[in-house]
Amino acid sequence: MKVGIVGSGFVGSTAAYAMVMEGVGREIVLVDKDPKRAWAEANDIYHAVPFAHPLKVTAGSCDNLNGCRAVIIAAGVSQEPGESGMELLQRNAAVFREVVPEILSYAPDAILVIATNPVDVMTHLAARYAAELGVPSSRVLGSGTMLDTARYRTLLGSHLGVDPQYLHGYVLGEHGDSEVLTWSLVTVGGMPLSDFCRLRGIQFDAYQRQKIDRDVRRAAYAIIEGKGATYYGIGSALARIIDVILHDQRAILTICTSIPESWGGANVTVSLPHLVSGAGVLAVFPPVLTYEEEESLHTSAGVVRHTIQELDTHM
Repeated sequence: MKVGIVGSGFVGSTAAYAMVMEGVGREIVLVDKDPKRAWAEANDIYHAVPFAHPLKVTAGSCDNLNGCRAVIIAAGVSQEPGESGMELLQRNAAVFREVVPEILSYAPDAILVIATNPVDVMTHLAARYAAELGVPSSRVLGSGTMLDTARYRTLLGSHLGVDPQYLHGYVLGEHGDSEVLTWSLVTVGGMPLSDFCRLRGIQFDAYQRQKIDRDVRRAAYAIIEGKGATYYGIGSALARIIDVILHDQRAILTICTSIPESWGGANVTVSLPHLVSGAGVLAVFPPVLTYEEEESLHTSAGVVRHTIQELDTHM
């Protein structure tokens, strides 16, 4: 029940806080290249324990990750003035090249949960580096479109007047501008969306659909414009993933991991519904989509594949 978090910035520390609030695990170790930051975050979060759940929260280095069942990687460098996105990605790839083997040297049985953006590409790289040490891709997964899916269900639930927990619908593909909102899969209490709206007398036409699509797709931009970063939503998503792993819940989550060649997405990592357990990723469930959604999903996978290929040419 021990969890490591490498990278104690906004995302990593908020994930730790969410775990304490939800009572996920028994021990959390924060690791950061700035030991003072890790120590400060760990102590601040630990002081919330009396108001939440009895977890031990400490700071340390990678050698303190021994015995971790799962390790969240939220480490990465910030973009410098004048730096291109590809240059930033190259520097973050170098960070992962160093940190993934180091984590696995101390926690060889841990499941790696990637949070660093662009999460699809970084998860792909983490799986590549882990594979060099004999770790299967099923033990490397990213937060993917879990947050996007939560935004989708939240906004749709608000429009329908239904608790989002009783809505099912997924955002798939890239965690980014090309992501795909799968309207054909939406159900409310097991009822297709169109039937629910007709039964309740709710107007839901192309305009409402486009508005929710735009609001989900632009959510991060709007939040970042207002306060500089997003971390509560993703921190909660990471806590949920860890809870599933620690308790072998076998939940279906829109995490990202290496896609099997049989799907037609070889050499790419994007989000699809996956069965996640205490052993990592057990199965992928390519959904039955409309023709338009299927085309959009393959286009989205192509965006990620292109970035990976471009990065490989620069490394």
